[in-house]
Amino acid sequence: MAAPVGIGALLRCEGVEDALYKEEGVCVLGVFGKSALQSGSAKEALINVLADKHVFPLFSGSSGGGGGAGEKSGVVEGGSSIKAYYSQESRVLYLVLTSVFDNRQLLKACEGLTSGLGHAEAHDFWKGAEKEHCLQLLFLFSLCHVLLLVHPTCSFDVTYDRLFRALDALRQKALPLLRGAIKDCPVSKEWKMNCRPCPPRLLFVFQMNGALRVSSSSGGNGNDGPGGDKPKKHSPRRRLQHALEDQIYRIFRKSRVLTNQSSNCLFTVPANQAFVYVVPGPDEDPISSLLGQLRSNCALRENDAGTPVPGPRRYQQMRHSNRQPSFNVENNGFFSSSGGQLVDCTLKEFLWQHVELVLSKKGFDDSVGRNPQPSHFELPTYTKWAHIAYKLYQVMIETSDDETAELSLKVQGQLKVLEGFLDADAKFSENRCQKALPLAHSAYQSNLPHNYTTTVHKNQLAQALRVYSQHARGVAFQRYALQLHEDCYKFWSNGHQLCEERSLTDQHCVHKFHLLPKSGEKPEMDHNPPILYHNSRGRSTSSCNCGRKQAPREDPFDIQAANYDFYQIVEEKCCSKLERINFPVFQASTPDPAPACDEVTRSAEVAPSGEVDRLKEKETVTHTPGDSTGLSLALSLGQSTDSLGPYGDGAEGHEKRPSVDRQASTVEYLPGMLHSGCPKGLLPKFSSWSLVKLGPAKAYNNLTGLEQPGFLPGSAFLLPWDVVIRSRSEDDPSSLEALDGGPSSWPAPNKAPAGKRGSAGGIGRGRRRDDVARAYVGFEYEDSRGRRFLSSGPDKVVKVLGQGGAKEPATRALNSDMPLYIPSPAQGRGIKPHYAQLARLFVVVPDAPLEITLSPQIQPGPPPCPIFHPEQAEVVLPPDGLWVLRFPYAYVTDRGPCYPPKENQPLASFRVLKGILRANTASSPPQ
Repeated sequence: MAAPVGIGALLRCEGVEDALYKEEGVCVLGVFGKSALQSGSAKEALINVLADKHVFPLFSGSSGGGGGAGEKSGVVEGGSSIKAYYSQESRVLYLVLTSVFDNRQLLKACEGLTSGLGHAEAHDFWKGAEKEHCLQLLFLFSLCHVLLLVHPTCSFDVTYDRLFRALDALRQKALPLLRGAIKDCPVSKEWKMNCRPCPPRLLFVFQMNGALRVSSSSGGNGNDGPGGDKPKKHSPRRRLQHALEDQIYRIFRKSRVLTNQSSNCLFTVPANQAFVYVVPGPDEDPISSLLGQLRSNCALRENDAGTPVPGPRRYQQMRHSNRQPSFNVENNGFFSSSGGQLVDCTLKEFLWQHVELVLSKKGFDDSVGRNPQPSHFELPTYTKWAHIAYKLYQVMIETSDDETAELSLKVQGQLKVLEGFLDADAKFSENRCQKALPLAHSAYQSNLPHNYTTTVHKNQLAQALRVYSQHARGVAFQRYALQLHEDCYKFWSNGHQLCEERSLTDQHCVHKFHLLPKSGEKPEMDHNPPILYHNSRGRSTSSCNCGRKQAPREDPFDIQAANYDFYQIVEEKCCSKLERINFPVFQASTPDPAPACDEVTRSAEVAPSGEVDRLKEKETVTHTPGDSTGLSLALSLGQSTDSLGPYGDGAEGHEKRPSVDRQASTVEYLPGMLHSGCPKGLLPKFSSWSLVKLGPAKAYNNLTGLEQPGFLPGSAFLLPWDVVIRSRSEDDPSSLEALDGGPSSWPAPNKAPAGKRGSAGGIGRGRRRDDVARAYVGFEYEDSRGRRFLSSGPDKVVKVLGQGGAKEPATRALNSDMPLYIPSPAQGRGIKPHYAQLARLFVVVPDAPLEITLSPQIQPGPPPCPIFHPEQAEVVLPPDGLWVLRFPYAYVTDRGPCYPPKENQPLASFRVLKGILRANTASSPPQ
C-alpha cells in the first residue's frame, strides 16, 4: 500500500494484498493517544519511523494522496477518524486513531461549534465526541495484537486509568452484541467467544518535553553527581522509562485494570519486557542543531568512513543517517566504549521485539500469579482479519440500513455506561441539582391556596427558581430547571388550577378549573373537570329598571346576565306593566342566526378625543316627535351627524342634514353592545338599556322627592330645569330660550326673575303664564350596597335639608361631562375606595308645548375606549311623563369588558358626554 487510507475504504477495497502474501499472517498494530501543540502529529510521525518511509505528511497543511483519501473515507463522526497503512513487506497493518485529543481534530471541532451554543449544549457536544472516541478505541482493542499509546509529555496521565475502566465496562456490555455480529466468521471459537484475536499488549511511548535534559559533556557518561561520581549503568532516560513502568503497573493493578489472568483484562503489559519508551525531544535551539549537523557532516568527510568512530561521534553519525523530523533514533548497540554504559535502543527495536512475538505465532504470555492460565492467541491472514473487521465496523462505527442496523443501535445504546466513568462533572452537577429540586418544590408550595391563578403560579415558580439557582450548579442546571417547570405545572394543573375567567367587575371566579354547562345541561360537581357556572362570590344590591324595587344580584360574567337577565327577573315583580319605549334589537329571519365575524371593518372602532370634541360641537336639529321615530334606525346605525348638541341653542332656521336609512341585518347579529366602533347595519339580540315611564309629570312631588328605596337622606330630589317656551302672542322665532342661556332670561332692573313663582311654570313680570315650563332632571348613582343618591354636578351630591326641594338648577349637570363613577358618600372601613356608578337618569317632562330629546353618550374608560349609545341614538320623550333611563350595568366591546376604574386611574376619563338632553319647541303647540 503506497498511502494511508480510511479504515472504511480499506475494508471495502478488494485486492489490497498481493498473492505472494495471502497465506501469511498479519500483525495489527494500533496507535492512539494525544498530541501536543505542534505542527505535525507525533502518532503519524511514529509510523514514518517504523515503516522507514514517508507515509504520512509531516504537517497538517500538506496533504498527500493518501491523506485526502483518508479524510474522505475515514470515520469523522465526533471529530475522530481511523487511518490505515498496510506494510506487506513487514507484515504489519498500522491503524492510527485521530480524535479530538489531537490538535488538528480539536480545531475542526471548535470550528463546527456555533457561537450561541450554551454551556450545557457545549458540554454535551464534547462528551459526545469523547464517547465516539471510546467506541472507536474499543474497535481497536477488538482487532489489534499490539497497541501503542502515544503521550506528548514524559509523565503518565492518570485519566487513562478511568478511560480504560470505562472501556472495560463498555466491552462487557457490548460483548454479547459483538458475538452476534461475528458468529458466522471463519475464525476460532475462542475468537468468537472473546471477540478479539488475543488480549492486546499495550505499550507506552512518551516524548521528552524539556523536563529532563542531559548536557553533551555528561550525556555519554551519565554522571549525576557534581564531582564526577561513579557512572550509572543506565542512562537517565532509561531510568525514567523504568520509573514510568513501575508507576503505570502499580496504578493499573490498584484499579483492577490489570489482574493475574490476562484473558479477563482489557489489555496486558509484559512482565519481563520493557513496555515504556521515552522518545528524546528535539534541541531547544533549531539553528544550533542545524549548525551542529553541518559541522558533523564536514567532520565525517574528513575521516575514513570505513573506520568505526567511537563515543559521541558515532552517535552523531547514526543520528545523521537515521534521524526523523520529530524523533531521535539512536544507535542499536548495547554498550558504549567510553564508560561501559548501556546505550538506549531505538523505537523500532523497542517495538519490534513485541511484533516478532506476534509474527512468530508465539503469542503473549502475560498472566502472573501462582496458577497462570494461558490466553488464546491467533494470527489471522489479512483476508480473514478484514472480514471480521468489516463486521465489527458495521456494528460499532458505521450506521447502515442492512441487517446490522439493529445491532448497531443496541451498541450505541450501551454508551450510557460510559457516563459514570467519563462525565464526573455531569455526575456532580446532577447530584447537586437533585438535592436542590426538593428545596425548590417546597419553596413553590409554601403559602399556596388550594386553587390559584396563573399569576400566582408564575410568582411562586419564580421564587422556586431563585431557591433552585442558589443550590444547583453545573451542566445539568438547565435540564433540572426545565424539570422544575414541568413539576410545578403538573402540581398546579392537577386540581389546583383556579378558573381564569374574570367577572365584568374584574373579579376572579372562585371555582377551580371547570367547564361551563351547555344549553339544557345541569351543573355537575363530580365530573372531571367539573361542570359549573362562573361564580366570584361577589354579591351586590341593584334596583330594577324603574328603581322602585331593589334585589341582590350575583357578580355577572357575561353581558346578558349583567344588562338584561337580572332586570328581566326583577321586572316581573315590579315594572312589567309600565309604559316603555323599546329600543330596536336584532330580528332574525333565519332559524340559526350567526354572530358577526371579527373581520368587519374597524375604521371607526376607536373614537379619538377629537371625535368626541366634534360631537360636542354638532348643530342641533329641529324635528317633530313623529319624525324622530322614523329616524331612530338610521341614527342607531351611525348615519346621523347631529346626535349631540349643546343645551339651550335655538335650532330653528337650521336645515337638517340628510341621513340615509340602512336596513339592519336579519342574518347576523352584534355579539356585544352597540358603540362607535361597531360595523354599520348590525344590532344586538337584546338591549342593555331601558326607558320606562313611571307615570305622569305630577307623579313627582318636588317637596318630597323620589319615594324609592335606597336613597341617602336628602339626596332624592330632582334638579329643576326651567325652559322658556314660545308664547302664542309672540312672533319672534328665537323665543325659545333657557332661563340661564339667552339674554331674555335676565330679569329687568328691579324685577324678579321669571319662573320663581311656580313649580310647573314660572310667572314673570311682563310675560304670560305659558312662557316658561319647568322640567326636572336627576342623575342617579348607585353603589354595590344599594345606596343611591342624585348628583347636581361632576363633584357634588344633592343634599336637601328640610322641605322645598332642590334649589340648584340642572344647568350645570346638563352642560358638563358627568362622571360615570364617583366616590360613594358612604365609604366603608376598608382602605380601598368605594365607587358608585351612574345607574339611571330621571326626567320629568311637563305637560307643555315642549320637546325633550334624549341622546345618551357614554365613554366608560380613557381613550381609545369607544363611545357607547343605545340602539336608538336619539329618543324624543313624550310630554307629561316621569321617564327613567336605566344605564347598562357593564360595558363590553368585542375586545373585552371595560372594567371599573382602578385606584390609580382618574375618574374624569369615565364620563357621560354632555348634551344628554335637548329641549326644542313643538311645531304645533297643543290647543
